[in-house]
Amino acid sequence: MKGIVFTEFLELVEDKFGLEMVDNIINASNLDSGGVYTAVGTYSFSEMLQLLEHLSANTGISIDDLLLVYSEHFFSVLKDSYPGLLETYKDPIEMISSIENHIHVEVRKIYPDAELPTFEVVEKTENSLIVIYRSSRAMHHFGLGLMNKTFEHFNSTATIVLEKLKEDGTEVKFLINKD
Repeated sequence: MKGIVFTEFLELVEDKFGLEMVDNIINASNLDSGGVYTAVGTYSFSEMLQLLEHLSANTGISIDDLLLVYSEHFFSVLKDSYPGLLETYKDPIEMISSIENHIHVEVRKIYPDAELPTFEVVEKTENSLIVIYRSSRAMHHFGLGLMNKTFEHFNSTATIVLEKLKEDGTEVKFLINKD
């Protein structure tokens, strides 16, 4: 997992819960990195999972809800860092449906060894989209939050239903209907 995911996560934790919470979750975790991350480094997903688990235990907020909040923060990072990418699109359905064939291609140019989830478009209309998310990491709520922020970015709303195809969350169907 790329370091930017860790650095931004810890920044969010500090902003929302304070530096002491950052220290608490790092110290409670068994991290090969020692909790020291660079944006361009690559780190084990198990480290992110440990940080999330300890933050959840300390705050009483579920991991899924923490991932939703984090994805909102991460979307603003992407928006500020890569404004041209968002300007390529005029519609949230168009943008979400192009994750695999355009956005991930661009991400791989910056981070060639990034392990990204796959997004298979099953069905697409002007106002709806069915996408299958597959990842060895069950971070589908992070994807859900990014989709929510995508609609918000385009001053639009949608109903997004998440249906787990595998109980562990490594394969999920998103049913998206633009309001």
